[in-house]
Formats: sequence, structure tokens, C-alpha cells
Amino acid sequence: MKYASTLLLACAAVLPTPALGQTAPTADDIAALRAQIDALQAKVGQLEAQQAATAQTAVSAQAQAQAAQTAAATPPPAPKIDLPGWIKGTSITGKSFFNVSNIDHERNGVNQSDNGTQTELKRFYIGVDHKFNDVFSANITTDFRYGANGTSNDVLVYVKKAFLQAKLDPAFTVRVGAADLPWVPFDEGLYGYRFVENTLIDRTKFGTSSDWGIHVLGSVGKGLLSYQVSAINGAGYKTLSRSSNTIDLEGRVSVNPIKPITLAVGGYSGKLGKSAENGASTRRATRFNALAAYTDNRIRAGVEYFHAKNWANVIAVSGGLPTPRDEADGWSAFGSFAFNPKMAIFGRYDWVKPTGHTNPDLKDHYFNVGFNYKPIKEIDLALVYKRDRANNGFLSTSNGTIGGTNLVTDGTYNEVGIFGQFAF
Repeated sequence: MKYASTLLLACAAVLPTPALGQTAPTADDIAALRAQIDALQAKVGQLEAQQAATAQTAVSAQAQAQAAQTAAATPPPAPKIDLPGWIKGTSITGKSFFNVSNIDHERNGVNQSDNGTQTELKRFYIGVDHKFNDVFSANITTDFRYGANGTSNDVLVYVKKAFLQAKLDPAFTVRVGAADLPWVPFDEGLYGYRFVENTLIDRTKFGTSSDWGIHVLGSVGKGLLSYQVSAINGAGYKTLSRSSNTIDLEGRVSVNPIKPITLAVGGYSGKLGKSAENGASTRRATRFNALAAYTDNRIRAGVEYFHAKNWANVIAVSGGLPTPRDEADGWSAFGSFAFNPKMAIFGRYDWVKPTGHTNPDLKDHYFNVGFNYKPIKEIDLALVYKRDRANNGFLSTSNGTIGGTNLVTDGTYNEVGIFGQFAF
């Protein structure tokens, strides 16, 4: 160090080299010299300590300056807003089904009133869910749609779901009110293209998606097995009246032996909300459902089957005459393939025999094909072609009445357009 070098030079200056013939330094001289050296060493130590302190002060000042510069560039955090408790536990969701399409609909060779190109808002759901605590919650979901085929000029608004829920265990949840039924919403989740078309029994009016009653559901084995049983009024969510004095039952059990595969069976038994206390003679309607599906990130494929009895013949006597018993059968196959998270192709085929006894020749053949584009997670836009044909009679469907008005004529329904949904 420079202070040590200075000290050595000073020592050299203090101790002169004796000339020839001169006397060597005495002990007192050496002692004095040592005292001077000690004083110089103390002075060097003081200088080094001062230098280290100065350097540390500079480093601290630089760090403080950098911290101040960073703090000035970073905006302060937004103030925390203390929301009321009922807002903290509340969420709002929405879903809309819409399309712009051209329809070519004929019955007995005659064009129908729904022909042409139109824009439609088929469904718009707004849901409000509130969680009281880890056990109790409530939901209300409204269903908007505009009047179809000139039947109404106003927006039709229904309460699709309105229930109080108690989740006592993953294997045991109870809902009281209007809630999803066991089969149709479950089927829609596997199909994946409800915004294009209703699923098999919903499209052909052999089932619905929601009803008023008590619903028990749950799953065990980390989703290996799930179930739902609903005791309901039977007239669907659009009807809330004491028009029946019996309770209908619908249920479903499904298993997932491996994650992508779903196997399910379900059933229905009841009077469909028509066993009123007016003395009318009624019979019980029943339905059996079965489904097998494979679903993963790229592939959806499935097939389902139903068999129903007396679905349109619950009233046993009409106009003083007995109504005939009847049966219906149908099946559906669907599939889709995703090239990537944004683009997929899909298709589906339904075959239905709606009146196996009263008109066994009536058959309904339906299919759709399409290409789906998903610009963001919340939006689907699909180019779709649909065709429905009823032979030897007519059938009421979600697309209107398809077929002829007698037992020997046919009818066709063709639709092409852009179908979409957005959800939040």
C-alpha cells in the first residue's frame, strides 16, 4: 500500500548511514526511531480507516439513489377497496347463442314462413351465483329469447335456474329450485356444440334441460363415478304451476374408467306435469338413455341412444275416447377434431322413430357438419350446414315442425350460415 511505502522511505531518511570513522547509533537513538515508526504506523491506520469509511459512504449513497430512482419509476399500488361481503362472494356469468343463416324449409312441397336469410339471437343467459360460505350458495340464471315465427314481438324472458345449494360433501350436494336436470346438460358438455344445435332428446322434445324440484348430485373416486337424481314437477322450467299432483323422477349414473372415456345411463319416469286434480285419466311416461363418449383436447366422439314410452300420450282419454299408447326410439353419433386450439371440424347424425305404434313409418333423419374458429377462448364462430328430413309424417323439433301434415308426405329443412356463441 502507498502508506507502507512512505513509511519505509521515512525510516531510511531517519537512519543515516554512518560515515567512515563515525560512531554507530546508540540505543537511545534506536528507541527514538522506533517511537517515530510507531507514530507513523498509527497515522497510516487512521488514514486507511478514513479511506474505507469514505468508500462505504459512496456505495451507500449510490444504492439509495438507485432505490429512489426505481421507486419514482414504479407507480404506487392501487388502494385496496374493502367491498361489502355480498359482493365478494358473488360472480356474474353470461352466454349467448346467435346465428346469421339462410333457411330452405318445405312441407308438402310448400315453402314455409321461416324461409330466407335472417339474424337470430336464440339464447342469452345471464347467471348470478352467490357463495354464502363453503357449504351454502345460490344461483339464478335468466334465459332470454325473441319470439319466433311472429308469435311474439317481445323478448321472452324465463328463469332457467333459480336454486339454493348445500354442498355437504363432494359426493352429496343438494339443490332446491329450478336446476339442471341429470341428462341434457351432461350430454351437452360432452357434445361441445350446443350453440349449433340442441342434443338428441332436447332437439326432438323427448326431454328438457331444467325443471323445478329437488336435485341430489355428487361424484366419488376423484370423478371416477358421478350421479344425479332429481324429483321434479315434470313440466319444464318454463312452467311453474300446480298443474300436477305427482312427482316425476329423472336420474343418471356415469363412470370414467379412464379420464377421456365416459359411459353413462339414465332414465325418466313421470306424468310430465299433467296429472292434475281434475279427474283426467293419465298414464306414466318413461325414458331410457345410454351414452358412450371419448373426449380430450383434440377429439370428441360419442354415440347415444334413447327409448321412450307414452311421451306424447300421457293423457289417456281425450274427448271421451282413449288415446293410444306409443313408443319412440332414436340414436345420435357425433364427432369433432381440433387441428389446433383455434380451428376444428365437427359433424353429427341423428335418427329418430318418434311414433313406433301410431305411425311406425315416420322417421326423422338429421345431420350437421361445420368448421369452427375460436379467435379467443370466450368466442366460437362456426360455418354450419344442417339438414333435417321427416318421412311419412311430421315431427316437432327445436327447428320447428319438420315433415308433412299427413302420414304419406315428407318435409325437409336445410340451413346454412354462421353460428356462434360468446361466454364470460
